[in-house]
Amino acid sequence: MKDKILHNATEMFLNLGFKSVTMDDIAKNSGVSKKTIYAHFSNKTDLVEVVTDHLFETVCTGIDLIHEQQKNPIIELFDIKRFVMEHLKDEKSSPQYQLQKYYPKIYATLKQNQFEKMQGLIKENLDKGINQGLYRDSIDVDFIARIYFNGMVGIKDKDLFPLQNFSMNTLMNYYLEYHLRGICTTKGIQELENQLYN
Repeated sequence: MKDKILHNATEMFLNLGFKSVTMDDIAKNSGVSKKTIYAHFSNKTDLVEVVTDHLFETVCTGIDLIHEQQKNPIIELFDIKRFVMEHLKDEKSSPQYQLQKYYPKIYATLKQNQFEKMQGLIKENLDKGINQGLYRDSIDVDFIARIYFNGMVGIKDKDLFPLQNFSMNTLMNYYLEYHLRGICTTKGIQELENQLYN
């Protein structure tokens, strides 16, 4: 029962936002009473925290599986982007932004966990790209990894990028192209063009 509630709450939070979904909504959608939900989760904040932890672990597992395939680093970034978009429902309700606004402590923990996870992954991606002649060997790997993470967080700010003007998928595509054009060699640009064309 706990897994069913967690699954339904995750779907609802991603599609409708953390703020607008109530415990009543989740109970109704799960076909259980609120009392049943409170038997597993002490309050909405507890449920939000469990949902974000669960989502983070699911996304991390998927990213690790993509990383293990040892594709070239440009294809890897596009595969990760597609996987994340599928799992976060194109972020229609801007969940990360709502999390930051209404659950700042949970957001701060999540952001730190994301940073730690992404730094290692992006540095490996950059090193691999340099070794394969796809990225320029003059780039500062630590700086680029940090600026990449900062940009990924920045495009989720819906004051800067209103969802009615930009879908999250479009923003991710623009940002990936922007990032890669800044670090690619001529060989890398050709691979980027192939990915953009496909």
